[in-house]
Parts: sequence; structure tokens; C-alpha cells
Amino acid sequence: MNRVSTNRIAGSDAPELREIRVGFMPLTDCASLVIASAMKFDEKHGIKIILSKEVSWASVRDKLDNGGLHAAHALYGLVYGVHMGIGGQPKAMSVLMTLNNNGQGITLSNQLGSRGATDGLTLKDLLDRERRDLVFAQTFPTGTHAMWLYYWLACWGIDPLNDVGIITLPPPQMVSNMKMAKIDGFCVGEPWNSLAIHEKAGFTVATSQEIWPGHPEKVLGCTAEFSKKYPNSSRALIMAVLEASRYIDDMANRDRVSEIISGEAYIDCKVGMIDKRMRGEYEDGLGRRWMDSNCMKFCDQGAVNFPYLSDGMWFLTQFRRWGLLKHDPDYMAVAREINQIELYKEAALQVGISLPNDVMRTSMLMDGKLWDGRDPAAYALSFGIRA
Repeated sequence: MNRVSTNRIAGSDAPELREIRVGFMPLTDCASLVIASAMKFDEKHGIKIILSKEVSWASVRDKLDNGGLHAAHALYGLVYGVHMGIGGQPKAMSVLMTLNNNGQGITLSNQLGSRGATDGLTLKDLLDRERRDLVFAQTFPTGTHAMWLYYWLACWGIDPLNDVGIITLPPPQMVSNMKMAKIDGFCVGEPWNSLAIHEKAGFTVATSQEIWPGHPEKVLGCTAEFSKKYPNSSRALIMAVLEASRYIDDMANRDRVSEIISGEAYIDCKVGMIDKRMRGEYEDGLGRRWMDSNCMKFCDQGAVNFPYLSDGMWFLTQFRRWGLLKHDPDYMAVAREINQIELYKEAALQVGISLPNDVMRTSMLMDGKLWDGRDPAAYALSFGIRA
């Protein structure tokens, strides 16, 4: 990555809007927004972040649409889904930056474990043997968790659209629904996978970084109208969150960050449910423990935060794969509309964050498929299991 010199942006860069209402869900990866506010990185850049704790991703979507929120901690796929009009009226959207990579999980119930389903292979065997009606939950139909869950199931030969039932639940309701035996598994962000283990409801069968190491996860999203009307405020918001992200990625600060975000106003969860996986210390609830070098990352010298076009395009390929899009869009054009690369570059330059050499990146997923964004239409149709 190339570091660029710091220069002032030409013309007045004073924020047009000083108070910015930013929504978040009670998840570990809301940390950069919370820290930007709590440690006053926002005030350093001439704005005040007014945080709003939301009850569901549908609430985040609706409040962005109706102006109740200016911006939000949002699922990457939520922003792209809204822009494409999947599940509602289309609304032009913007991704200002990526907030984090990695750090999500798939949990199976202990009841499944007791029946021998402790990994993808044995889950497939159980389905083939017993033809049980299993129900899995994700957090939003076009969201990241739906895509990780579908991808993981399909890698083991399980068709998520036909072999199991899929429902949508807000993250904080996952564990309680599993304890009541209403669901057999879920895909969600932390700390809810950790809580399932703590409350002896389930075990981690896969982390999202096992599906796609270094995958994009949450983004700082807003409407296109907001980013165009308030470019200076948008830039200041990116700058504040970048500084918070850099602070969090100093592992010496992680315990303090976990303590802050565990508070009632944010995640409202015991810090012990957050801090270990924030440090990369994992256990699966079945006796395995490991240090994960691909744990949740918030900055990585800017490699996390750059809004790569290929990242956004990947979600479009999965919408096409699962029948959410009936025809191939102009993948590159859509990504260029949504991902605000120039605005991000200006903000990163101001706070000394490195920029990559390319707007695309290459990734290898768990099934050995290479994703580089070169032929998204062919990639979307290359999967044996699809709609």
C-alpha cells in the first residue's frame, strides 16, 4: 500500500452539518463508531456523532430511507440490497468506508451436536439420514450473515433454499430463540456466538473468516443524497471513524474498547462475552481453543477500510446466485455508484491512512474459488448449488 502525503483539501472543507445521527446495532463491530464518539475523534474533525441504538437491521434500513438517520453501521449487503431495490423500493445508497473485516460466526445448537452434527459434513449426513426440518436464522435477507450462511451450507452440499428453512431475526434474539428450540442454527456477529457457548445453547461450527479470510463485513452507509448534499460532513465522519479504527487495531487498546462497548448504551453485554474474540482468542464450545490471526480487524493500516469495488461486486454476484437478482446488473457500474472511493481517499489522506494500488482485490474462499471481480456474471453462475 502506498502512503500519500497530507495536504488540505482544496476549498472550504468545513462540515456543512455539524451533528450527524448515526445508527448502530449492538454488535462488537459497532466499535469504531462508538469509539469515534466516546473518545471525541468526531469533535477533532468538527462534527458531533449522535449515536442511535437500533433494534433490527430493518430499522436501520428504514431510518436511512426516511432521514431518521444520516448514516449507519450497516451490513454491506443491506446497502447494496436497498440500492438494487431488493425487498423494497430502490433507494440510491453510498458506502463511505468499510468498518471491519472478519469476526462473524455460524452457531449450531447443542441439540444438533448431540445428534452428531458437529461440522458441515456431519450436518449434511444428518440431513440425508433423517430428513429433519431444520431452521436456520440470519439477520437480514440481503445481509452479510445470510450470504455467509448460504455459502457455508452450499459448500457442504446443503441447498439453503430447499434443504433447510431460513428465517430472519435481529442479532440479540438469536440465542434466546435457540434456547427455546425455535432455531437449529444461526449466523450472526459477535458477541452473540460467544453468548451461545456461555449459555450452553450452541457451539461455533465456523467463523466467517474461515469462509472468506479478510472478508468485508460492516460498512459506514448512508443515502447517496446525504453524501452528495453533505460531502464535507461525510468526509469528516470518515476521518473520525478512521482514527477510531486505527486506535482499536492497536491490540493494547482492545480490552479498553471491549469495556466501553459492553456498556448498557451500546451492546449491553458482559465484557467477558466480547473481549476474548476481540483479542483473537477463540473456543468453539466443543473443547477446541485457538488463536485466530484473522480475528476482527478494524483498520490494518487502511487495508480494511478502503471501499474496494470488488467487495461490493461480490455481494451482487451472490444476490444473482440466490435468485434475489433475476438478471445480471452492470456489476462494475453499480459498485462505482455506491462505493465513494474519491471521498474516502480525501479523508484517508487527511489522517495519514495508506491507500491501495488498485480498487479491486483478489480473495480465495473456502471452496477454493478465486474471486477477483474480472468476470462477475460467470462467477455468479459457476456454483453447483444456486437458485
